[in-house]
Amino acid sequence: MAQDNLTSPQTTASGEWFGHPAQLKRLFTTEMWERFGYYGMRAILTLYLAKHFLFNDTTSTGIYGGFTALVYLTPLIGGLIADRYLGSKRSVKFGAILMAIGYFMLCFGGEAAKPYATIEGQRYEVTVTEAAGSEVRSVEMGGQRLQIVGNDDKSVSLKTADGAEARRIAPGGFQSDGERSQFHIAILLAGLSLVTVGNGFFKPNISTIVGSLYADGDRRRDAGFTIFYMGINLGSLISQFFCPILAESVGWWAGFGLAAIGMTFSWVLFQFDGGRLDGYGERPVGADPRKDWLIYGAALVCVPLFFFLFTNLMAYVAPEAGEGIVGYFLGLPIMGKLMFGTFLLAVPGILIWALAAGNRVEFQMMVAAMVLIVFNTVFWTLFEQAGSSLTLFAERNTQLEIGWTRPLFAMFRDTPASYYLFFAVLLGGLGWALAWFFGNGEDPATKRRMTLGFGVVMLAGFFGMVYARSQGFGSEDVYVMPAGQTQIFNALFIVTLAPIFSAMWNGMARKGIEPSIPVKFAIALMGVGAGFLLLVWGAQFADAQFKVGLVWLAGLYLIHSMAELCISPVGLSMITKLSMARIVGMMMGVWFLSIAVAQYVAGMVAQVASVETVGGQVTNLKVSLDTYVGVFTTIGWISVGIGAVLLVIALPLKKLMHGVS
Repeated sequence: MAQDNLTSPQTTASGEWFGHPAQLKRLFTTEMWERFGYYGMRAILTLYLAKHFLFNDTTSTGIYGGFTALVYLTPLIGGLIADRYLGSKRSVKFGAILMAIGYFMLCFGGEAAKPYATIEGQRYEVTVTEAAGSEVRSVEMGGQRLQIVGNDDKSVSLKTADGAEARRIAPGGFQSDGERSQFHIAILLAGLSLVTVGNGFFKPNISTIVGSLYADGDRRRDAGFTIFYMGINLGSLISQFFCPILAESVGWWAGFGLAAIGMTFSWVLFQFDGGRLDGYGERPVGADPRKDWLIYGAALVCVPLFFFLFTNLMAYVAPEAGEGIVGYFLGLPIMGKLMFGTFLLAVPGILIWALAAGNRVEFQMMVAAMVLIVFNTVFWTLFEQAGSSLTLFAERNTQLEIGWTRPLFAMFRDTPASYYLFFAVLLGGLGWALAWFFGNGEDPATKRRMTLGFGVVMLAGFFGMVYARSQGFGSEDVYVMPAGQTQIFNALFIVTLAPIFSAMWNGMARKGIEPSIPVKFAIALMGVGAGFLLLVWGAQFADAQFKVGLVWLAGLYLIHSMAELCISPVGLSMITKLSMARIVGMMMGVWFLSIAVAQYVAGMVAQVASVETVGGQVTNLKVSLDTYVGVFTTIGWISVGIGAVLLVIALPLKKLMHGVS
């Protein structure tokens, strides 16, 4: 990435952090807070679109898929700009500012959209009332308030207060929507656009600075990146716990606000580094500083461009049946055309060039790389259902009660003081752990200031829990997990399993039995499919309300996390080793393009699992469960089948790799 100034003080920096350069700590915390912001926002985005703006499932998952696709696409350009003009440090600072502004803009969603229904061409306002602890949707018709109830055959019944059916609307005759503020939709899309542009400057370049901390041949480099990536998982773990809680208990603005605060912390830590990062990630030698503002201006021009792409995505209408592949492609939104067109041209185009420009071994290695890139796209398409269809499934068809919290909450009710003691010990212990972790390698005076600072933060957190108690938190029978919080399982399992998998691969390598890269990819594909099939199997044990036990969804995330650990750590390394030296950068671009395409296709797959809603609520949970089970069964078996195909061709593919492992 960025060509850092050769005067980087790699050997003169004073102090170490767990045996690594002291600067790693600042980069660790910067990345941790940036990921805190991103994953916290991502955990609630789809639910925000579906429940606040009352977009249907197709629009909600389409926006989510398009957003995450751009998040993976923009770093290709941001890395190039840093390489040639800005340097890594300026790029990270600029990106952090844009992302923080974008997250803050998401806080301004205005009033929730007002639901309405169109029944056989006539519009009726939908009212939402509470009944027996759940929300009921109804319409006023003929002087009566009639409850909206979906039927198994996808028709809709309008029922009186005594449960009698007053009217039945045939499938297709009932359409629901919401009356939304176009101004606040514009704020939403502008915020998402700012985040995608900022991410392009931030994401690729902070990792480059981490690499520049170590001289060539420094054996600490891999361990340093391992510690750095711990920041990613730590940030996502914390934010995916707290942001959904705030979004549900306080308001959507609070969830996005916490994500924005995290991103602001990231910028502050990097902007005001006290000279700790001087000499790292500086402007490339010979780059003209007068072009900086031109680059910043061009980046801001991309915001309305991405805004247009989002609006075009929202206006997408699926083609009629029978139009064929060409008709389907021509009917795609502009973003889809660009994604698929670029990828479909790049893969064969690069291979044709490699055949003409390289020798037989180089060409064969390039073929192996491209094959694995295609399989990688399939994996991430299915894995990234987490933020869309799986989150909506958690919201609608999952029992979200955490059973083991029942005795804890009973203790809080019976002995009120235990509530305050519990959180005093919990937050006090967390403050001590953070002070020890970040104070490592610092002088005594700095350690005291850190301890005091973390103490103040934990004290503020304690008073926050006191306020939550006054609002009724802890008085329930059991803790009910917000649907967006279920995404925390992946981060939790990754943090737990990553050291185990690392030790396992190393042990197998010493014995000469470590699976080849194609076999690991095959295991990952079959694993992601097996996760969906486990959830499908668990669906047969759904309760009378057609809700599946949380353990089955957690089981899916466990298997998916294990699959991720088979494919994610080897991907980039594999590309650099298999690619021809002249086009390593281009092949890295194709790799990230494949992930961007996967994110977009993931949104399309989630659209297939769309369920009809009224005012953001499903009217028939049986239809909802049947829809999800059908889609998850299909993609589960397809993934297992594709993984099996890769397993069959793994041996010849390994031969094409010519010893690369």
